[in-house]
Amino acid sequence: MKTIAVIGGGAAGMVSAVLLARRGEKVVLYERGERLGRKLSATGNGQGNITNLNMGKERYFSDDREKVGRILARFGARETISFFEELGGIFLPDSRGRVYPAGRQASAVTDLLRRELDRLGVETVLCAQIKSLRFDKSFLLGWEGGEARADRVILAAGGKAAKNFGTDGSAYALAAGFGHTLTPCVPVLVQLRCDPSEVRGLKGIRADAALGVVRAGTTIFEGRGDVLFTESGVSGDAVFRASSYAEKGDGLKIDFLPGIPRERILAALGRGEGEDRLLCLVNNGLGRVLYRRAGGDLERIVRLIKEFPLTVTGTLGFDYAQVTRGGIPLRETGETLMSVKREGLYFAGEILNVDGECGGYNLQWAFASAYAAAEGMV
Repeated sequence: MKTIAVIGGGAAGMVSAVLLARRGEKVVLYERGERLGRKLSATGNGQGNITNLNMGKERYFSDDREKVGRILARFGARETISFFEELGGIFLPDSRGRVYPAGRQASAVTDLLRRELDRLGVETVLCAQIKSLRFDKSFLLGWEGGEARADRVILAAGGKAAKNFGTDGSAYALAAGFGHTLTPCVPVLVQLRCDPSEVRGLKGIRADAALGVVRAGTTIFEGRGDVLFTESGVSGDAVFRASSYAEKGDGLKIDFLPGIPRERILAALGRGEGEDRLLCLVNNGLGRVLYRRAGGDLERIVRLIKEFPLTVTGTLGFDYAQVTRGGIPLRETGETLMSVKREGLYFAGEILNVDGECGGYNLQWAFASAYAAAEGMV
């Protein structure tokens, strides 16, 4: 019987191992850490946002978005929900289409996959960071203290984001050894840095707001959600989504009262005195800052409430990012994500140059790409 090695015990690696083992393949799963699925267990703010009902290629960034669409068409949100409900549990969407386990616990999603791997008898090798991968009649894998051979390999070892989960970008070298190139990597789904003077006095303030990204006078992204002011910039759900679009030098505009017309705000401001004019309009701390910056001028206060300006100076980097943009170009793979450089070598997950918007899209890519790679080995 031929052996398939899956390198990486994250979302893509575990799902591909399950799919292959169900077909009766001999699968060995290699994970550099002490346990499987550490990053998966933290997804969706710890609640397990596995996919999104609003699925489509337009939610993704890649060098081949059309191929992303074709892969999602074979294993999309519906297939992902069915896959996990077959493992156990109930998965439900929220008002924005984000799908969570009914228990809202990401670690339980990981436990479902671990349980299935155990049931299928998949061999798991922990604390085994694959540091060398070459081909000599078959694939030879090497790690500190061990080596093994495999007939086929799925490389699902992640990107560079959140290295505390073991994804530090070192796996790219394994692909480079077969002649693959690397698209430049940048962090996304990450906190944005801003001009310090623009966020002074706002640290810790959170608002449900509309956020836009402005480049050369044109709004290129708009979204609504939490905006949290930090010492160096802004964080929160809306910011993570905006970070997929924002670049250094772009502007941000925040509407603290989305859907409320300026005339209504101006009328409310006229019913008080001084900083108290903003009571029950915005957070009290935010109101004090807005009042001072506007010099008490009501028209200027309204403008700041509806279009509070920030300037993007960068991000907090890979250590704080959820996802990597860049990686192995999708064009260097076939329709089932087999390498065009080395027959029998497949890719899945974040190691490829595919990243999605915030809201379950990146896990969906992990699952869809795992399905594509496993399908290719039929």
